[in-house]
Amino acid sequence: MSGLPPADWDPRSAAVLADQRHAYDRMREHCPVAWSPSDHWSVFRHADVSRILADHHSFSNRTSRHLSVPNGMDPPEHTAYRGLIEGYFSAPRMAAFEPVCREIAEDLALSALAQPRTELIASFAQPFALRIQCAFMGWPPGLQEPLQSWATRNNRATLRQDRQALAALAAEFEALIGNLLAERRASTDPEHDLTCALMQEQVEGRPLNDQEIASLLRNWTVGEIGTIAAAVGIIAYFLANEPQVQQLLRENPDLLWQANDEILRIHGPLVDNRRRTTCPVQLGGREIGAEQRISINWIAANRDPAVFPEPDRFSLDRDPALNLLYGAGIHVCPGAPLARMELVIAIKALLQHSEQLQLVEAQPARLASYPSSGYASLPLQLR
Repeated sequence: MSGLPPADWDPRSAAVLADQRHAYDRMREHCPVAWSPSDHWSVFRHADVSRILADHHSFSNRTSRHLSVPNGMDPPEHTAYRGLIEGYFSAPRMAAFEPVCREIAEDLALSALAQPRTELIASFAQPFALRIQCAFMGWPPGLQEPLQSWATRNNRATLRQDRQALAALAAEFEALIGNLLAERRASTDPEHDLTCALMQEQVEGRPLNDQEIASLLRNWTVGEIGTIAAAVGIIAYFLANEPQVQQLLRENPDLLWQANDEILRIHGPLVDNRRRTTCPVQLGGREIGAEQRISINWIAANRDPAVFPEPDRFSLDRDPALNLLYGAGIHVCPGAPLARMELVIAIKALLQHSEQLQLVEAQPARLASYPSSGYASLPLQLR
């Protein structure tokens, strides 16, 4: 590590992990491009993050030794895979899946809100994310518990930066998907679901292989389970603290799409993503060489007062094009239509089956820890 600058911060220090949003806000204002031995270069300002997202020539998505389809690819390879998956999040597919999503949300809301108090993360947010994921992929309900266990262990290994454990977890997921694909190939009358459909896809004139399918599904699973559960908790916490906004959305559920995005701008469910420099660049007055790892901090960028005045204030008048909740550029999240639909349905179910969501003061919400965001627990009192 000789020749590298001294550490500007420790992303995994107790102080940062105790309150990630405020720690990232401080870095954005006092050291907008920061070096640390663990994360290398971290970028916090909206303008710098937007520049990185727009310049995929200088900032590559190839950051891992392991196959990552299509997140860890650059054009032209990325283009072929990206075109393949976008159809799975089309308006007709979302319309077909919406009743299934609504049924799951209604079932969980009725169960979670049956008592005067509930622990929302464990009783609603996490089960919702898991059941939705399995339903969308066409996976059996029995896969929910293994998926939750896998996601938890994956987060722990990410926090420890345990490359050996992460490699083993990637192999474990690939084996799990391999078993699902083998079952479908052996079936004489396979169900036509998303996983089956992927098995029929081709890229550059050849069928997708099992490793590519597993990588695609792993990327969707990591993003879906963690961020949807976190997002539901973040929105519910915000509404419990803001009874006027809660009432506004009860009376005007059509505003939920816009309101959810704004709440998740204030407190993002996804902390960061990685990039790699392909050439020397200058960011925030820092000289960064080629082949350096970059961490783009979504939470800090979306709370940048230079773009969002009074960033903690909820406002439906902000320009939605500036919100980086689902990214931007060629790597903008292809699953954004699905995520937005799921969140609208989930929050609408919570609001329709309760008269008022309130925090339980005696049992305060507990923040999640990196690489997660949001809340590890959220006790709510229902009126």
